[in-house]
Amino acid sequence: MTTDTKTPIYIPLTDVESDHGALIIDKELDKISGIQTHKVELNNQRAVITAKDPEIINKSVSAIRNLGYEVITTRKTYPVLEMTCASCASSVESLLKYLPGIVRADVNFATASVAVEYFPNMTNPDQILKTVQSGGYDLLIEDEDDQAATLEEIHQDKFNKLKRKTIGAAIITLPVVIIGMFYMDMPYANPIMWLLSTPVVLWYGKDFFKNAWKQAQHRSANMDTLVALGAGIAYVFSVFNTVYPSFWTDRGIHGHVYFEAAAVIVTFILLGRLLEEKAKGNTSSAIKKLMGLQPKTVTIIRDNGEQQVTPIANVQVGDILLVKPGEQVAVDGLVISGQSYVDESMLSGEPVPVSKQENESVFAGTINQKGSFQFKAEKVGSETMLAQIIRMVQEAQGSKAPVQKLVDKIAGIFVPIVITISIIAFITWILVGGDNGFSQGLIALATVLVIACPCALGLATPTAIMVGIGKGAEKGILIKDAVSLELAKKVTAVVLDKTGTITEGKPVVTDNLWYTENQDIRRVLLSIEKQSEHPLADAVVKHLADSSILTISDFDSLTGKGAKASYQGMIYYVGNRKLMQEQGVHIPDEVAETANEWSNESKTVIWFSDEQRVLGLFAIADQIKETSIKAIQELKQAGIAVYMLTGDNEATAKAIAAATDINAYKAEVLPHEKAEFVKQLQQQGKIVAMVGDGINDSTALAQADVSIAMGKGSDIAMDVAKMTIISSDLTKIPEAIRLSRQTVATIRQNLFWAFIYNVIGIPLAAGVLYPVNGFLLNPMIAGAAMALSSVSVVSNSLLLKMKK
Repeated sequence: MTTDTKTPIYIPLTDVESDHGALIIDKELDKISGIQTHKVELNNQRAVITAKDPEIINKSVSAIRNLGYEVITTRKTYPVLEMTCASCASSVESLLKYLPGIVRADVNFATASVAVEYFPNMTNPDQILKTVQSGGYDLLIEDEDDQAATLEEIHQDKFNKLKRKTIGAAIITLPVVIIGMFYMDMPYANPIMWLLSTPVVLWYGKDFFKNAWKQAQHRSANMDTLVALGAGIAYVFSVFNTVYPSFWTDRGIHGHVYFEAAAVIVTFILLGRLLEEKAKGNTSSAIKKLMGLQPKTVTIIRDNGEQQVTPIANVQVGDILLVKPGEQVAVDGLVISGQSYVDESMLSGEPVPVSKQENESVFAGTINQKGSFQFKAEKVGSETMLAQIIRMVQEAQGSKAPVQKLVDKIAGIFVPIVITISIIAFITWILVGGDNGFSQGLIALATVLVIACPCALGLATPTAIMVGIGKGAEKGILIKDAVSLELAKKVTAVVLDKTGTITEGKPVVTDNLWYTENQDIRRVLLSIEKQSEHPLADAVVKHLADSSILTISDFDSLTGKGAKASYQGMIYYVGNRKLMQEQGVHIPDEVAETANEWSNESKTVIWFSDEQRVLGLFAIADQIKETSIKAIQELKQAGIAVYMLTGDNEATAKAIAAATDINAYKAEVLPHEKAEFVKQLQQQGKIVAMVGDGINDSTALAQADVSIAMGKGSDIAMDVAKMTIISSDLTKIPEAIRLSRQTVATIRQNLFWAFIYNVIGIPLAAGVLYPVNGFLLNPMIAGAAMALSSVSVVSNSLLLKMKK
């Protein structure tokens, strides 16, 4: 397939302001082999090229961008429907690459999506949709909100239908197999098998025939083609032999029927598809949940001071919005009045809510705590940080998988080879088979297709995956797809988020020192912290949970310093060192020394005093999990480089890295910078596993070769990640890598058995031994061998359960 060399491709440019700039671009295009004609139109701000190979367009765009000029393109990720194997993915990709105006098209079979980049002046989503539909596939092109919900419904509906088909086909196929194998001589055996196998082949298996026809219309073939030919020929051949048995008996040949082979072919492939569908991760739900972080309605403050609840879609830049306690921030903006603490953990990953006062920024998706405030909208819709994270996750998920399923890759070659062999066998028998050449050739044709039916191939990967997933679940490791399984054993670098991954993710009191302690003093501190809005107050409250609350008076929150209150005529202070100094509280040298020591360990120090002296000190920190140090040692011993990323400050990051023996770390990292760091490691040739627990990790998780989420973290992180550690125990990561090796080994063993069976079976079915010893494989035996190959694959997968 080639493009029309006369069809020009118009590349829209920006920032080309002179003839000199146009000349530079023209010279650069001249260096690209494969471009037939090219010119730069300065007035139209575009480059015009013609080329046979669609890959040249991508090269041209990259070359222009490398010169420092911008090319106007649109990037979108769409779910692809009706794909059944990797050859389908290749077909969709080929269709799109030859559509004028497409710069890049990457189809990801694992996530059933396509990431396209195109020139908006040359094509649009409707043309992209029509092109894909012309190949018998479909795209889901809707608004992002509707797309996620619809796709989830489609996947669930597909799984339920497949489940009903598989169960129905299995129930009807069982008696056909029993009669075909053991009771062939019973009265009306052939008509009974015909009656039972017809709904299996023509109803439950109709999609195989429909898809094979679609492929044939585009002069291509996939696994559906082989299934349709194998089952179809076995069925038609058997119907003919049932209706016209004399055709064979008149020629001295017994007319066998192969209804059980046709029915078993359909049933086993349906089972394989069902297992594969179950093994696939639901990629749409992650985007749906990310979008769920944005509220549907907001409260706008009008010019006259009136509050009005309105849909978020109506929010404009410059609008004044009110955020009440417990509500989500709807869009990005700047606080203009009020103050509060805002939980930004979904963006920063850090557990401590951030104080927000006038002229400070707030972001969509974050959650307001106890106070309320008004802010001016600065970024709305697709411009918010949350929307950017959603877009980056979509692009990373829609990009090309690092390793496609081996089965489907080989199937693309296997299908036409098998069909060719069956036709060659048929023709050869006609030419050299004598009087019975045609009938023997027809038997050979059917036998080759039946014995080569890819039941074992179809089951090799999904059964091993399902057993591997089951075994992983028992160990507290959830694995979603084969790509991660194939790659986990090759991991050379592990990137760990700090908060909630290496550490617990919750600030707690790690040290305390009372200088004056009695039950009343403890109760005063508890009562003050109970009323405080400061997020660290909760840690002290939990620490003093065994005490009861007193009635205190004159409580006052001192912004940026702490709080004060009165009890029985005495004023008490809780806060930082600055508050103590301002109030003239005496700080002995040994108290100051202890506080400095804790601060050097990157712990937050809380001071408690009366009007004269320090009563107690408390150190608060996010503790390292007990298993983290052991897990990091195991990874390093296995030769895997370990990196730590955190949004926290340099001092805290350095302390955690030192405590866990991590040599490489980065502090104050934003969500998109985590993904960039992963990308940099990949560019160095490393296979990267990203481990995180927050929404802020989701982009990096989607970018990584192997993505691992901690189970006690964000739902979005778990949806994006292809592996989840349920217990949040880091020692499960080395276990996951071992499980990966075992499962991939099982998949390869399955494929070996499936292919060795075909390598031996197909020549026998074609009749290669007939000239030597007169042996000709009976299609009945071929059907049994086909079923046996599937059983051997499933049995080998089940052996995985016994491995340690």
